[in-house]
Amino acid sequence: MSTLTVWKFQSAEGAENVETSLKSLQKEGLVKILDAAVVTWPVDRPKPKTKQLINLVGAGALSGTFWGMLFGLIFLMPLLGAAIGAAAGALGGRLADIGIDDEFIAEVKEKVTPGTSALFLLTTDEVPSRISESLPGGGARLLHSNLDAEREAKLREIFGDEGE
Repeated sequence: MSTLTVWKFQSAEGAENVETSLKSLQKEGLVKILDAAVVTWPVDRPKPKTKQLINLVGAGALSGTFWGMLFGLIFLMPLLGAAIGAAAGALGGRLADIGIDDEFIAEVKEKVTPGTSALFLLTTDEVPSRISESLPGGGARLLHSNLDAEREAKLREIFGDEGE
């Protein structure tokens, strides 16, 4: 079973400092990272900056399209025009089938705001308490949505990813 987790940090740069900690957790066998991305949102910026952490992941990584669409649904939806909004709405309906529903999107949108950052992880074999203890800067708060094998397969199908 895969798990999509979102770890919120109380500073705009907190999530950017996680790569070393995550590599250590993988080496210890406490987590297998399938994919990861970071959102940083400095107070003086109108929208967040996003980055896929490709140095942490292997063959099971999702495409950048997944992260782009997810972040678009979360952070840019009010800015999109009607045609794009309708297409995003259809995609949002498909994502709801895999556990990324309106409640998940609304919670992340409400909690990841200017002056904060977030780490998005797609993992297997994770030990959430050890992840929390290992993240730098303390104060990372966990928001999550679980994906079972069937939901992960649907996610990969939606974005044209074949998987591992």
